[in-house]
Amino acid sequence: MSSKDDNPENESSVFRDAMRGVRPLQHDKKMPWHERKRPLPLEFPEPEQPGDEFADTSVDAPVFLEFRRPGIQHRLYADLQRGVLSPEATLDLHGMRTSDARQALSRFLNQSIKARHRCVRIIHGKGQGSNQQPVLKQRINQWLPQRKEVLAYCSAPGWDGGSGAAYVLLSRKWGG
Repeated sequence: MSSKDDNPENESSVFRDAMRGVRPLQHDKKMPWHERKRPLPLEFPEPEQPGDEFADTSVDAPVFLEFRRPGIQHRLYADLQRGVLSPEATLDLHGMRTSDARQALSRFLNQSIKARHRCVRIIHGKGQGSNQQPVLKQRINQWLPQRKEVLAYCSAPGWDGGSGAAYVLLSRKWGG
């Protein structure tokens, strides 16, 4: 190639000349992709009474969280584990004290149930800064089964937080 062929202005003018008179095709088909909606943050109104609805026990948390109420279909739970059900809201508990996390979780669940969300994500962290055990992960594993609206939960897929986050399947029966 000669140096005059490498001129970008020359190439664009040749292209424009070649495309002169060309009209885009018209069709009534839907575009093959769609833009995903950004998740909206939930607003947390002040609770009527400070959330002490969760009881604490001294059970160690496993590496991967798993919980399923009787009657939850295996396929639905498998979809939750694989991340097929995308979370509609997220709560990040990183750096919170246990008492603050308890109140935030209570408000988040109440708001999510009221908004009729089906699946939510709770980021609790892996607890690698803790001395022995991941504290928030352990508490989440204790608190979530205490709510009747929580049908199932499991650790998120690796691409969405892995063992540092949990997907929670909520019942829409209790929502407003």
